[in-house]
Amino acid sequence: MTLEEAARDTRVRREFLEAIETERFDHLLGDVHVRGCLRTYATYLRLSPDKVVAVYEAEYPAAEEETTITTPPPRTEPVLGARRRRDDHRLWILVAATVLVVAAAFGILSARRPAPAPANLSGAGSGPMVAASELAQGITVAVEARVPLDVAIVADEGEQQTFSLEPGEGRAFHGDTSVWIRLSDGRGAKITVNGVSKGFPGKAGKPWHDTYSYDETTSGG
Repeated sequence: MTLEEAARDTRVRREFLEAIETERFDHLLGDVHVRGCLRTYATYLRLSPDKVVAVYEAEYPAAEEETTITTPPPRTEPVLGARRRRDDHRLWILVAATVLVVAAAFGILSARRPAPAPANLSGAGSGPMVAASELAQGITVAVEARVPLDVAIVADEGEQQTFSLEPGEGRAFHGDTSVWIRLSDGRGAKITVNGVSKGFPGKAGKPWHDTYSYDETTSGG
């Protein structure tokens, strides 16, 4: 089967599937999104989602587990050295602030651009690579369960689909314009939208639903 067929059946974007196939997990929207896509893709390929995620965790441990905080020994530097270090810090802060301003401006301009027409996939495998501006389109909602719960989703104007998740299990859902999602327990899962954590949005023991759209407007509750 082709990646286009898999993307159509799983509703996981083709570029995400290609990134999984080539193990470029940094092209996805964070660790929760990676795990959700891996489980969805593994289930589609009739593989064990738990085993696939276990291999991912073994090969790519979480960043916080890899980071070891150490306290360097005290150092005595001349006054001129201390001034130079402060100047270097100021330079890095200035550079970082400039990058953030440019990135914010680029994000605002990108958000104002109209969504492109649907791509023609009839020539799969022979056409040009997907443009970077097209990769920014769409809405991806990742769900990571902390209790057993049922999840219902409607991507764009498609049919409603229902899934059951166990604690620690996650899935990701993608729509071109919007994703409607319903949880049987509003505090039972962590929600991440396009890589931005929304936390646990509902109330414990009560159903919750919401709609996430590409234009950042939401409804429901």
